Amino acid sequence: MPHKLTRHRRLLRYKPFGFSPFARSIAQHASDNKVKRKIYNGLRGKNFPSSSGNGVLNHTQGGKNKHSDSSDEEFEGTVQADFEFFDPKPDDFHGVKVLLQTYLNNKQWDLSGFVDLILGQPTVGTVVKIANDEDEGIYSVISALNLGRYKNSKCIMELKKFLLTACQDKNVQANLSSLLEEQSNDVGLLVSQRVVNLPPQLLPPLYDGLFDEISWATEDEPTEELRKSFCFKFYLVVSKIYKHINADKKTLPRKSGDEAIIYVKPEEEILHELSSWSFTFPMHSQPVRTDELKDYRMTGLVMAVEASKISKFRKQLNSLIDNS
Repeated sequence: MPHKLTRHRRLLRYKPFGFSPFARSIAQHASDNKVKRKIYNGLRGKNFPSSSGNGVLNHTQGGKNKHSDSSDEEFEGTVQADFEFFDPKPDDFHGVKVLLQTYLNNKQWDLSGFVDLILGQPTVGTVVKIANDEDEGIYSVISALNLGRYKNSKCIMELKKFLLTACQDKNVQANLSSLLEEQSNDVGLLVSQRVVNLPPQLLPPLYDGLFDEISWATEDEPTEELRKSFCFKFYLVVSKIYKHINADKKTLPRKSGDEAIIYVKPEEEILHELSSWSFTFPMHSQPVRTDELKDYRMTGLVMAVEASKISKFRKQLNSLIDNS
């Protein structure tokens, strides 16, 4: 059954979303070809209903149609798609695992177990699919896992070890250790992963739906233990950013348009500003290189956000998307 939240006729453009022209340009060069291949491969060869239906409409502008045999790189234009929100289920395993493949950089860890935790919590969490897609491809997943509830799971133990090793900021180490251990029953690991060019208009309902479900779970879960497990006081976010090689210096070189940080996901700039503390760590995986990215490095970002700040986050996210 579809999740209680649905959004129809969203336009999926091959264009990233950022906070500035420079950020959009960087994201465009870094991800455009990769995203085109990924999305187009998922849509090519399907039977597309007409624009009067509720399915997917192939709508290219000066590009190739869905039956083209030419290379993926030649595909241009836009694809209009009807997105639907669903509760996670075991059949979503492969699609969710693909989205989370680089969640902890290139570390070998119990990713399968991590995906199982997300799919085993259907009352809090959402996956996004395209309506009437026979393959049921996953375009986004969002969830929040209680670190204390799952503390004995291999994947959570490995995630904690990874974060504690990655954190080299002595001012943050004690806070991180406390959240991962003593306060873990009050901490929700906020997991949000999606294809790069998912329409930004889907972000507010995705996050609103998640935090509404968390609130409902504190009242509706069948046992007191489960209800308490969703009474989060903090959210921990593991993410990625583009960081300028001179970002830690007081001033950046006077090069037009340079920014210290480029956020891959626009909502994470809001979370970063609201965070109680954060730290970054180098990543080994390398993004597509361009001249505009030559002064930037893909960098891990970990943030702790008080649950009391979430209402402010939701308002700012809605405002950001409404004004974009």
